[in-house]
Amino acid sequence: MRFEFRVDGTLSEADRAEFADLRISETPPQTILVGEVLDQSHLHGIIAQLQILGITVVSVHEVPDAPEEDHD
Repeated sequence: MRFEFRVDGTLSEADRAEFADLRISETPPQTILVGEVLDQSHLHGIIAQLQILGITVVSVHEVPDAPEEDHD
C-alpha cells in the first residue's frame, strides 16, 4: 500500500531523517510525504511519530501504486 501524508509547514532536517523511507516534497504551506506502508501497524506508527514530533497532520490517504517517473 502506498500512502500520502500531508502535514502543515516544512520539516527540519532532523524531522526528515525520521522519515527517510518516505519521499518528501514541499508544497507550501504544506509538506507531502509519500511511500510504502507495510500494514496497519506501520501506518499507525508513522502517524504516531508525526504526532510525537509535534507535526500537524492535515490528511492521510492511500494512493494508487504507480511507477516513479522522472520530471526533469
